[in-house]
Amino acid sequence: MKKEIKLFEQSKIRSLYDEEKEKWYFSVVDVVAVLIEKDYQGARKYWNKLAQRLREEGSSQTVTNCHQLKMMASDGKLRETDCADAETMLRIVQSVPSPKAEPVKQWLAKTGYERMKEMADPSTAIDRARETYKN
Repeated sequence: MKKEIKLFEQSKIRSLYDEEKEKWYFSVVDVVAVLIEKDYQGARKYWNKLAQRLREEGSSQTVTNCHQLKMMASDGKLRETDCADAETMLRIVQSVPSPKAEPVKQWLAKTGYERMKEMADPSTAIDRARETYKN
């Protein structure tokens, strides 16, 4: 799996690309933090409560589709983190009332589109990596 930090506006969102499944996975807490405009701890508590509410409402499939993947934590250690692919992440975004919901949805769609372009033309990935390094 290829690990990356994606930027949404000025916020860092941890992500992994599974080449075997050809899917991006995003840290749920990082995306929730963007949506509710809170720090990591506030987002973690919000996600726990939202996951509980989704289970109670019978929408547990969304929570079930989240996977525990190892991602770099702020302390530099790899820790298991709730992650979701773009489709599941869109469902989570829809569950959070936020003015940032639509921009996050567009950002998720753009990330998937960029990966499709990279597969068709690998030099695009190199250009993107250079740009990310500069930033």
